[in-house]
Amino acid sequence: MKKILIGLTILMIATTGMISAADDSIKIQTLEGKTIHIKGTENGFTIPEYKGKIVFAEFWGTRCPPCIISIPHYIELQDKYKDDLAILAVEVQDKPKDALKKFVKDKGMNYDVVSYRDGMEFVEYISQRAGWSGSIPFLVILDQKGVVQIVQPGLIAQEKLETVIKDLIASKDKK
Repeated sequence: MKKILIGLTILMIATTGMISAADDSIKIQTLEGKTIHIKGTENGFTIPEYKGKIVFAEFWGTRCPPCIISIPHYIELQDKYKDDLAILAVEVQDKPKDALKKFVKDKGMNYDVVSYRDGMEFVEYISQRAGWSGSIPFLVILDQKGVVQIVQPGLIAQEKLETVIKDLIASKDKK
């Protein structure tokens, strides 16, 4: 019985693997149809589409008041730091894609948004790597090399986010 359970566990991991064996990356698609490739590393993950940028990977929901409060902050930060910042927002409350597209348009979200169904593999990856239990908002901030700098459940003040961005830009400029 123990061998069967171990075999089933290995099979589940192999078929739902965090990173696909074929090309060693997770592929997700934004609401606008852009494919994003996520490759796990020892200290974080890289996203070639965002190469050289600070990355905010946020897991959020349309029925989450703190998540909604943060949207205008992210819009402003994306506008202000568009050359240095990429925001990837994965909606995790499984809002139907058409309704999510309308929500994103109505809110004027100017950054990449992924539906839960299109981002499930990435959600699972973050759950396992960061020990995330599903509380939202949940933010992972990566530096320009894909190294995790901050893992934060809950809302973060815009001023603190801006300080993190400025510090990471300054540390890159010193190198």
